[in-house]
Amino acid sequence: MTTNWPEGVTEKLIPTSLGLINVRVGGRSDGPAMVCWPSLMMDGTMWQYQYEHFAPTHRVVLIDSPGHGKSDALRKIIDLKDCSDVLVEILDALGIDKCVLVGNSWGGMLAGVFPAHYPQRTAAAVGINCTASLPTTVESIWATALSTFLSLHAKMPPLAAKAARAAFAGPTAEATNPEFTEFTRFVLRDDPKSVAWALRSILIGRKDEHRLLNTIRNVPVLIIAGEEDSQFPVHVVRKMADAIEGSTFRVLQHTAHLAARENPDGVNAEIDTFLAALPATV
Repeated sequence: MTTNWPEGVTEKLIPTSLGLINVRVGGRSDGPAMVCWPSLMMDGTMWQYQYEHFAPTHRVVLIDSPGHGKSDALRKIIDLKDCSDVLVEILDALGIDKCVLVGNSWGGMLAGVFPAHYPQRTAAAVGINCTASLPTTVESIWATALSTFLSLHAKMPPLAAKAARAAFAGPTAEATNPEFTEFTRFVLRDDPKSVAWALRSILIGRKDEHRLLNTIRNVPVLIIAGEEDSQFPVHVVRKMADAIEGSTFRVLQHTAHLAARENPDGVNAEIDTFLAALPATV
């Protein structure tokens, strides 16, 4: 292991069925485990503010999802069940029985299906800016065009930063949060071919998961929508929450698609309130 970002976190590559997955582990070593899975085009470092907030009480695991960050490149179609299986392999490697799974966008979709596939490994789940619906025609067209364009490049083209900013930043961030809009340029670090495969897999190829979500029982789930999210609007996220028996649904005002990074105070407060109502071990 090597120590890297953020301070106090050990970094490790874990062999999985989707190649080596990079994880960062820190926080309270004897605390309940909180695992954070990022949005497409992001890596585990997008959870900086969640790490700082929850590290005093939780053992925090930040994942570089397949094809992103320091994880192995992605060169095939995958689905959310594949991601669920990989998450179990990570939990096993880290000696974690159950976790609080927190995800944004791609990670949020995973936070929805993981309790259905592996309820015994889920203490609670938090899905942020996520959906269980099929892609719309418009979404399929732009994602297909973007993935095709990216697949032609060996290095992330500048146009990708414009696409990410349009997808991630809403009117409030554009008007008042220059640090966040600048942060969206993070995507220029990505492997464009990996992102293309992830777009085909997680966005274009995703399934309607509402029936699967309806099988979840006895796992606390919080679903958070962003009022300004142009990718997965509030009504789409609410439909996902409605499919999960007993779930909690919240909307963050003046917040768009990358809520955990754009509005960490709001996201952290909602997670705090949600966890406070659960058994003390979570």
